[in-house]
Amino acid sequence: MTTFQTRRRLYGIALVLTILLGLASRRYGEFLPVLVAENAGDTLWAMMVYFGFRFLLVDKSLSYSFWLSILFSFGIELSQLYQAGWINQIRGTTIGALVLGKGFLLVDLLRYTIGVFLAASLDKKVQTSHSKKQK
Repeated sequence: MTTFQTRRRLYGIALVLTILLGLASRRYGEFLPVLVAENAGDTLWAMMVYFGFRFLLVDKSLSYSFWLSILFSFGIELSQLYQAGWINQIRGTTIGALVLGKGFLLVDLLRYTIGVFLAASLDKKVQTSHSKKQK
């Protein structure tokens, strides 16, 4: 297996695990501390966006993926200011709500920034650790 394939596989695993953690944070939020329950879903959503872009764009830099993830996440949040009937129908479905959200919250921009930052930091740490092992 090539390095490219290995990295893509690892990003795929990170993506799936992040999705599962995000869904679990919504489903079992009552068992979590309030601060975690209120913020984990959006933070993990942004981490999922980052890992999704890394999966698709393995050959791009961490910085490129970081900024693309921020722009995408902010774009989705800002799109919630648009409340036309057709898009609200999509948002009314489970998958539509998970992907597009329902209503604009300024605090979500902070949650997304933290999520992308955490994912990129974890990514950098893993890459740095892997390159030290290679030497």
